[in-house]
This record gives sequence, C-alpha cells and structure tokens, in this order.
Amino acid sequence: MKVWSQSFTDGQPLPARYAFCKIDPKTRVAMADNQNPHLAWSELPVGTRSIAILCHDPDVPSQGDDVNQEGREVPADLPRVDFFHWVLVDLAPEHEDVDECAFSNGVTPHGKGGPVAPLEARQGLNDYTGWFAGDRDMQGEYFGYDGPCPPWNDAIVHRYVFTVYALDVEHLAVDGSFTGQDVRQAMEGHVLDQASLTATYTLNPKLAPTKIGTGGA
Repeated sequence: MKVWSQSFTDGQPLPARYAFCKIDPKTRVAMADNQNPHLAWSELPVGTRSIAILCHDPDVPSQGDDVNQEGREVPADLPRVDFFHWVLVDLAPEHEDVDECAFSNGVTPHGKGGPVAPLEARQGLNDYTGWFAGDRDMQGEYFGYDGPCPPWNDAIVHRYVFTVYALDVEHLAVDGSFTGQDVRQAMEGHVLDQASLTATYTLNPKLAPTKIGTGGA
C-alpha cells in the first residue's frame, strides 16, 4: 500500500495554509487557512471494504504549565502525548484520494459539524474539542480536520502523521461523537494494511523555516 500527497512532501514542513494557526510577527500567531491537504493512496490489499484516515501530532506537551507563556519555553525533554487533528472513517475503497479543501477550508469557531462527512464518510472529533473547552468564543465539538497550532514557545518542531488504513469492514464500530482513540481501538483486528506520511510544523520563529510563515512548500 502506498500513500502520497500533492500538498506536502513526506518529512518536510507542512505549508501554513494547511494549519490552524500561522506565525504572525506582531501577534506571535494568527489564524491560518486551515485547509485539509490532498492525500492519495494505491495498491489496496484484496478484501479492503473501507478506508480510514487519522492525523495525529505525537509531540504535544503532556503538561501545559509553560505553553504559550511569555518568557518561558516548553522544554524539549518534557514527555509528549498524542493530539488528533483528523478523524475520518467509512470512506469507500473506490475512492483513490481526498481533494485539498474537501473536508476543511477555514477555521470554524465552535467546530465543524459531524459525524456526517463529504464522500458519504463519517468524521469524528479531533482534539481541539478538549483544547477549547471552557473558551466562550471557541468551545464546541470539532469534527473532521483542523490543522496544526503547536505552542509558539515549544523547543521542538512538531510532527504530523497522516495515516491511511485499509480495513476489512464497511462500517467501523464507532458511533456518535467518536474520537481518534475510539477509532484506533475499533480498528484493532481489522487493519489489512496502512501507510503514512509525516509533515513538520512549528510556530516558534527560532525553529521555523522561512517558507512556513508564508505558506510556501
């Protein structure tokens, strides 16, 4: 099984148009275009009945004491946890790709709807649902894709892993407002094959390649 993207190159920085936030020289960060990237796949195994897509950041700080705090830095050696940015299931195997902007094209305060998704698929909650809990202007259920917004004072560049799964079930056994972790658990024993691409992203100007802030490749 193979996976590729016309939107970014494996192992390279993710252009800012696919992020939730981008670097702003005056305010540190600003909202970005928040477009989902293009993904394509081929060589699905025999018996594939549906496709699932997960995007997660494995580099999220396990403690938030220093996150986005002036005069402080999130240390590189702090233990890290997963943060899901895209949760999509029940995509028919006849589809060979998902188009750029098909699932997200802009920041939606309080979150996009779900679980009904384009292409007759279903989308689950990403982890902005928990991140914005208690924020009057942003709180809500965030279904589908919402891109990177790592701490602007993190000492490390974050990785974003886009994984496409070939499953032996037509409908994954998750219901309602399901999460990325729910999907991982439900997929156990049903994954025929999988393939991943990894992009990097940072809002720390000290770490950012020049092109990240401009949305270049």
